[in-house]
Amino acid sequence: MKKKHVLAIASAGGHWVQLQRMRPAWDGCQVSYVTTKSGYLAQVQTDAKKRQQSEPGYYTVTDANRWQKLRLIRQILEIFFLLVRLRPDVIISTGAAPGFFALKFGKIFGAKTIWVDSIANAEELSLSGQKVRSAADLWLTQWEQLSGEEPEKPNYAGSVI
Repeated sequence: MKKKHVLAIASAGGHWVQLQRMRPAWDGCQVSYVTTKSGYLAQVQTDAKKRQQSEPGYYTVTDANRWQKLRLIRQILEIFFLLVRLRPDVIISTGAAPGFFALKFGKIFGAKTIWVDSIANAEELSLSGQKVRSAADLWLTQWEQLSGEEPEKPNYAGSVI
């Protein structure tokens, strides 16, 4: 049986740390990591060796936010072409722009999509977290008070920190 291909994507910093804490969830899968910082490659390789797994794919995309329009366009194109090439079965993100675009494109390509809003957003969902709802098969918050049964509220299943 073919292993599921998981694309785990997040911006550098806290989003990346939270994504890495979920690694046991995709044990036994083929994994590709995408982030905005090339310096995390050694961390991913070390973890794969510790878990006695094959070395995962590792890709970087341009770091951008909504105020950096040209960089954001570049990031969008990089993510689109990466998804065309990799064709993951599942895409999971803890946030920010790269994850948002990956889920949006992933949905079009038929991938299952998971959004876990950053734990830093205790008062309200992140802007990306609010806007990604239509592309997320599983939409989660790490704060129970932000969850609910209504369609405009994410689910709560605990936190990763």
